[in-house]
Amino acid sequence: MSRAHILTAEGEFTASRMAEIHKSSLLIVGAGPAGYTAAIYAARAGLRPLLVAGMQPGGQLSITTDVENYPGFAEAVQGPWLMEQMAAQAAHVGATLIEDTIVAADFSARPFRCEGDGGAVYLAAAVVIATGASARWLGLASEKALSGFGVSACATCDGFFYRGKRVAVVGGGNTAVEEALYLANLASHVTLIHRRDSLRAEKILQQRLFAHPRISVLWSATVEEILGTGSPAVASGLVLRDVHGGGTSTLPVEGVFIAIGHQPSTAVFRGQVAMDGEGYILTAPGTTRTSVAGVFAAGDVQDKIFRQAVTAAGTGCMAALEAEKWLATQETHAALAAD
Repeated sequence: MSRAHILTAEGEFTASRMAEIHKSSLLIVGAGPAGYTAAIYAARAGLRPLLVAGMQPGGQLSITTDVENYPGFAEAVQGPWLMEQMAAQAAHVGATLIEDTIVAADFSARPFRCEGDGGAVYLAAAVVIATGASARWLGLASEKALSGFGVSACATCDGFFYRGKRVAVVGGGNTAVEEALYLANLASHVTLIHRRDSLRAEKILQQRLFAHPRISVLWSATVEEILGTGSPAVASGLVLRDVHGGGTSTLPVEGVFIAIGHQPSTAVFRGQVAMDGEGYILTAPGTTRTSVAGVFAAGDVQDKIFRQAVTAAGTGCMAALEAEKWLATQETHAALAAD
């Protein structure tokens, strides 16, 4: 029998999820900045939302050490702590947080239906999808070991820590070139490493990259290992392999940024709402509305450009406000709210 850990304003408890049915006016799927913010606003609006946290409560910030760019904190704060505070705030104002993972969704009829991995069923008049996205990694053991200690997947988030230092960016698309250009304003030198002999990035971005005096490109090279020194170990260099000749070389750097793309966590919703070719959920311009009335998307599931905690929180607010307005016109909302 599977059991669910539930956090409410009244306290914490564990309950059986076997054949259990949860009903709510608003179901929020995902527990990053977007999901928690949606829960806070929805709870304050009296919607009594249910938030199903998913496999990684706190999203990418749960594995982020120093966070310096979230408004309201003069000093750097720890990502896990920030997420804990958001969760506590959501529960305090009336949201119910459930540690479960949605494995199936059906938006073809109302109320909308989602299923948890332990068999629990969630019925809701409206849904906010806030399951986030994750960076694609190289898959190296050293990359995982040094994540947060010189290895990052977000230059906007962490570039500030590498002012005046030598860094490397791995990748060849728009994201990699944009990361390199951004870092060149902070680092002493940026080396872009690409496994091919040409970039996939837009021509205008390539022109800016090649013209920048603090950026160089290493072609036809792959990263074999990320070197670390010190205790705790921090990134100090890269072992590179030449794609054509097979030889290896070492590149001293103090920071490594992996920029080979992101993967939105939307597979469970495929076929239920419209998505682009990469799996990002499509929303109406300037809104969080998806192709299904009553289903909203917030955060990195629909934002492939900014991917910041503060922008995710902003769209979480938007989703809750839009859901509140939409629910006010729905009979299903009144029926579920009365249960």
